Amino acid sequence: MKKLSIIAVCFGAVAMFACSDIKRTPGKIYMPDMAYSRAVETYSDHRELQAEGINYTARPVAGTVSRSEDVIYKMLADTTGGYNVSDQLRNPLPLLDSASTVEAERLYLINCGICHGAKLDGNGPLYKGGDGPYPAKPATLVGDAKYESMSEGMMFYSITYGKNLMGSYASQVSPKQRWMIIHYIKSKQNAGKATTVAAPADSTAAKK
Repeated sequence: MKKLSIIAVCFGAVAMFACSDIKRTPGKIYMPDMAYSRAVETYSDHRELQAEGINYTARPVAGTVSRSEDVIYKMLADTTGGYNVSDQLRNPLPLLDSASTVEAERLYLINCGICHGAKLDGNGPLYKGGDGPYPAKPATLVGDAKYESMSEGMMFYSITYGKNLMGSYASQVSPKQRWMIIHYIKSKQNAGKATTVAAPADSTAAKK
């Protein structure tokens, strides 16, 4: 009987101790700055933090791009005017060298040539001069002033999201590959313009 009383008293003491307001030390924490990180509210006043010696400027981390300044983010946020906003984009890749030109041509032929043609004349296998399975002629990328004057950013937008009857190719080619294809198209357009300008000069020289 005494043993039962002692056991009951011990259990009661443990229960009272567990439910008491005594503050217990949680023990050592491996990374306390991450376990108890200070939450910062967006657009909140950070002067209290600065008073404690915590300098938080809410500026983008060095090497990153603010969403308010990122044209690609503006394209995503502005679904109605994204195409016009894309005109601000510039190709971030350097001009193609011989090796990257071969790769860009390969990417173009696999993903674009079936519609726009190997010669970029809009006469790919799907159109085939009107005899192919696709009834509408794809865009003539070389020889049509409309597409030769199209900016790199608008081309990037069209490949990414699609335009008119052309669907999105975002799942087929990565952003880097899209820019490579655009470099390739622009190089062909510039070569076509140079040939057109040189032809009248040669004919004039022949007459003399």
